[in-house]
Amino acid sequence: MSSTSSHSRVSAGSLFGQYNGTLLFLFSFAMAIPVFWFGLVSLKEAWSVPEYSHGPLIPIVSAYLFLREMKFVPPTDRPVTDRWPGFWVMMVALMISTIGNVARIPDIVTYGMIVWLWGLVLLSFGAHRGIVLWTGVLHLIYMLPLPNFIYWHLSTQLQFVSSEIGVALVRSFSIPVFLDGNVIDLGVYKLQVAEACSGLRYLFPVLSFSYIFAILYQGPRWHKVVLLVTAAPLTVLMNSFRIGVIGVLVNAYGIEQAEGFLHAFEGWVIFGACVGILFVLAILMQRLTPNPMPLADTIDLDFSKLQTEFARILDHVPSRAMIALAVVMTVLTAVMYGVPQREYVEAPREDFSFYPLSYEGWEGRRQYLDPVIEGVLGADDYLSTNFAHPEEAAPVDLFIAFYKKLTEGSGVHSPEVCIPSGGWEMSRIQERTINLSIDGQPQDLLVNRAIIQKGLSRQLVYYWFDQRGRNLTGDYEAKAYAIWDAAVRRRTDGSLVRVITTIRQGEPEAAADERLKHFLNDSVGKLPRFIPN
Repeated sequence: MSSTSSHSRVSAGSLFGQYNGTLLFLFSFAMAIPVFWFGLVSLKEAWSVPEYSHGPLIPIVSAYLFLREMKFVPPTDRPVTDRWPGFWVMMVALMISTIGNVARIPDIVTYGMIVWLWGLVLLSFGAHRGIVLWTGVLHLIYMLPLPNFIYWHLSTQLQFVSSEIGVALVRSFSIPVFLDGNVIDLGVYKLQVAEACSGLRYLFPVLSFSYIFAILYQGPRWHKVVLLVTAAPLTVLMNSFRIGVIGVLVNAYGIEQAEGFLHAFEGWVIFGACVGILFVLAILMQRLTPNPMPLADTIDLDFSKLQTEFARILDHVPSRAMIALAVVMTVLTAVMYGVPQREYVEAPREDFSFYPLSYEGWEGRRQYLDPVIEGVLGADDYLSTNFAHPEEAAPVDLFIAFYKKLTEGSGVHSPEVCIPSGGWEMSRIQERTINLSIDGQPQDLLVNRAIIQKGLSRQLVYYWFDQRGRNLTGDYEAKAYAIWDAAVRRRTDGSLVRVITTIRQGEPEAAADERLKHFLNDSVGKLPRFIPN
């Protein structure tokens, strides 16, 4: 009888400990929500954009991949002694997310969130057993939007590729067509290959699908690699085919073939075709192997015992690592809600509407962007002015875009992205130091110098990022300083400054350089009124 009582006490104690362990797990998970809330809100906004509209499905699929992999991790009766590596991974994740919250950069918060989830897996199952459950966690990266400065560079390059291949297809039907940047000129009609046609709208979902496909595919590892690496070029080629088909249809039946339902329908057809081609590729690779598997067994879609595996997620016993995590999450959440929200400094400045149009012999004429281009630019204020000087052989175009928050929203669009989209070829980009004299004081200005050309027309371009008193030339450098200043100086504003002049026929480049230097000598001193240091 005493033996039975003893056994009952052990069982009851074990269940009590298990119950406490589950509560600790759920408590830590709940405390993570306010820590990552800023990133979660940003994700919801990003998922409203067509390129990332597949985002809500990613966590569901990731959960399936995770539960599926759990079937290969058997329970253990031994105490789990390697939980601390997961705890320290989570501490790194919390540091990353704290930086994102302080700097108000939601992308950094979401990156930290995925690292935190990976650490939670390692802590819950132990590093040795949890390491094999990486597939579901890694798949979560497909729900994250690309940083905007990477997105715009990638989108622009894909637009060029899609345009070139699409135009080649149109020409194969003996249809006269001219490609000007991202504009396909059919004579009567012109088609703009915009961001929506770059292929990114289908690229991200297809990449996600190829990842899932490679994980579930039952075959040699090199087959899985082929499925993964095929997805990106396949999507771009199929999207180029779509653009070419639209061009042929527009030439034959009118511009309405490129608009409305038909345009969207063609997009879904291309997405479905990409998925179908990946399936066919998998079948072909199976058939080429010495002992091919039955078609039904090629993809492992086993949904059995998922409920049982889900129950194991909540099957925890208390551990020092889990208790430490609960304490850290409680303290961090209390700090976030107890400390007044950090206010960011909005440095005083004048609107560009007050920028002078006449000074030092320069006479300016203000210009305004097309509303569509202005929307893509996303600037809080901008200046576009053409200045002429009686002593100069050609005018100078001054463009400045000012942003209040470089850490949120679309951010600065580099001229390396914008200029080529207008049909200009950009070459010989290099850094150059311009020696100026501002109000009698010498000043060095670091700029990016480039020659752009369209047909026989050539222009000289200088541009730089003017950010909180810093003169920067690199996209990544500008982004790094934006993060630093947001965290340290509570400043998130910044600008892009660009000047352009035409290189006249027979005019040496050095003369155009002197013209821009002349203009900057007279203009740079006026910028601090509009771009605060």
